[in-house]
Amino acid sequence: MLSQPNSGLIPRQRRRRQLISLTPLIDVVFILLIFFMLASSFLDWRSISLGTPAQATAASSSMEGALLIRVLADGGLDLSGERLDEAGVQARLASAVGRKPDQRVLVQPAAGVRMQRAVAILDLVTAAGIRDVSLIRDSRAGG
Repeated sequence: MLSQPNSGLIPRQRRRRQLISLTPLIDVVFILLIFFMLASSFLDWRSISLGTPAQATAASSSMEGALLIRVLADGGLDLSGERLDEAGVQARLASAVGRKPDQRVLVQPAAGVRMQRAVAILDLVTAAGIRDVSLIRDSRAGG
């Protein structure tokens, strides 16, 4: 007698593919987000405080005796009419602070000078110990 081909076997069921749940992945992303938000410090930003134009005009009477640093378009520096490099400017400013602790310095970037270069010079001035620093506009720039 002939037997049927599948008679002795258990019928094979199709396996259903498991669906991947995204809930644990989303939980991990939120936990990482909260961790980095709590671990980061947003209060340590460096800022440059600049006076409003009304304050600048009131302070213009005290510009007498101030040192003028012109930031030239070619990247050079001019301190009160003398062309110097950054180290020379910083040395002169340090000696000026030694003579007069409340020395005022005016920084005047020429037209075409990048803002980052002007900020670097402001940092150089404050590193020399000068606290009274003003950024002024080049009158020849126009506009």
